[in-house]
Amino acid sequence: MFHYYNMNHVVLPLDLEVKLQKNDIAYTVHHMVEQIPDEAFISLMQENGRPSYHPRMMMKIILCAYTQSVFSGRKIEGLLQDSVRMMWLAQGYEPSYRTINRFRIHPDVQDLLRQCFVQFRCQLVEEDVIEEEAIFIDGTKLEANANKFTFVWRKATERYSRQLVEKSNRMYEELLEKEIIPAIDRESSDELSTEELTAVREQLNKEVETYDQHIEESSNGKERKDLRAARKEPKHYRKQFDDMIARKEKYRKDMEIFGERNSYSKTDHDATFMRMKEDYMKNGQLKPGYNLQLATEGQYALAYDIFPNPTDTRTFMPFLDHIENNFFNLPSYIVADAGYGSEQNYDDVRFNRQRTPLITYNQYRKEKKKKHRDNAFNVANWPYDEESDTFICPAGQSLTYRYDSHRTDRYGYERTFRVYESEDCTGCPLRASCTKAKEGNNRKISYNEKWEDHKAYTREKLSEPETGEIYGKRKVDVEPVFGFLKACLRFTRFSVRGTKKVKNEIGFALLAVNLKKYNASTTSTSSRKVFSSYKKGSDYLVLIIGPFFYSTFFTIVPDS
Repeated sequence: MFHYYNMNHVVLPLDLEVKLQKNDIAYTVHHMVEQIPDEAFISLMQENGRPSYHPRMMMKIILCAYTQSVFSGRKIEGLLQDSVRMMWLAQGYEPSYRTINRFRIHPDVQDLLRQCFVQFRCQLVEEDVIEEEAIFIDGTKLEANANKFTFVWRKATERYSRQLVEKSNRMYEELLEKEIIPAIDRESSDELSTEELTAVREQLNKEVETYDQHIEESSNGKERKDLRAARKEPKHYRKQFDDMIARKEKYRKDMEIFGERNSYSKTDHDATFMRMKEDYMKNGQLKPGYNLQLATEGQYALAYDIFPNPTDTRTFMPFLDHIENNFFNLPSYIVADAGYGSEQNYDDVRFNRQRTPLITYNQYRKEKKKKHRDNAFNVANWPYDEESDTFICPAGQSLTYRYDSHRTDRYGYERTFRVYESEDCTGCPLRASCTKAKEGNNRKISYNEKWEDHKAYTREKLSEPETGEIYGKRKVDVEPVFGFLKACLRFTRFSVRGTKKVKNEIGFALLAVNLKKYNASTTSTSSRKVFSSYKKGSDYLVLIIGPFFYSTFFTIVPDS
């Protein structure tokens, strides 16, 4: 016997919500978006023309599609016609892929996403899912939607620009020596500006036009031939200056696009070439990408931002400012790995923000090893006499204080070093192992008091049981979020170009990761509550197998 089945009979449409399971991800998406206040959608309202789709509905369908690892506008449009949960969230509407793509890159959507993260965090706090004790910060690289071979490098541009300056100056001097054009007024003798190159080009153009006029007026064949031969040189120079004007303008635009970066992609000017972990060619190839900075707690993404520079050290302070200004107040502990351990970052967290940095530095793990502690030539192991302000080297020589050295990096941060120097290293039997200084030069030490204080502070905090336990959660808190994003959600490459659009897309993706984790945790919690109400007796096996059997059965056999 089979269930009754006839394609010629009319089946009345039912409420699509009946088709959804109680723990469906669509409900989690629906409830989260409904918490956004109505005032947040006013900026997206149109006063003229055809009424637009409600932003709540658009947010829901895009978020739900992202939870299903669907990131293409056309595929989201297809889901609206095939997926029951998408039909329910859209309530029968079917926006086109163009409408979907325009909405998710809209500038005002960025604030909607921010509000979603704020609302979601408040919900986690109310449900005691997170403790607000610390945030865990880390970064990862994501590939941009750009051609892998359309790169522009700062060093190459600067080199070509210098060569262009030398060539233009040389050719200008040749024109003056040959008396082809008169001298022009120059602001600087070092470089011809774009306006000055244009003035030289105009002078050459006039010279060529003069030759053209003489050729037209002349009726003598030999004279016309001589004029054409004389015209070749200014025409050649004119072509060269046309090319130099175009190249100079191109290099100027390139430098504007670079900003503080060393590279950019021609197909996405905001993307920077970075070394990715996903190197399929195994040759260290650089790819255009963005640096995603993430703050988490309880394996939930609480705040995020996109940066063009590949190193994490320079993103730390701007990211903390971004969190405070747009998401939430910083908790007591800021936890990060050694990639963020710099003197400037320690200063900012400890003294400017009045927080506790649980951030290691590059040599932290090396300093804990026995080999490092027993190394007699390591300056950190040399005895220090505070009264005389001297270090004692392994040979027994005293290194006394000489002067202060100030070093400023390219970002403007200044470091102060106290320089110590030995009295005389001549003839020392340990010289080859102690220093690489040339013969006749003595051993010197550059000691940064502030940096050593930060290192001592970090070692003390990480050795304490409470703060050490908090730092121990770093890997199991922030790293799984990247794993969920790249492996489970399969979001490894952006589908839009430009920093503003990329921020919107990564906001949807991270919010989808949060919703999937939250939905799974609430489902498992409710399941544990049901199982805990039974004892492990004769009914335990039935209780375990029952849900699996019924879910499998109703998946295969259609409802009557």
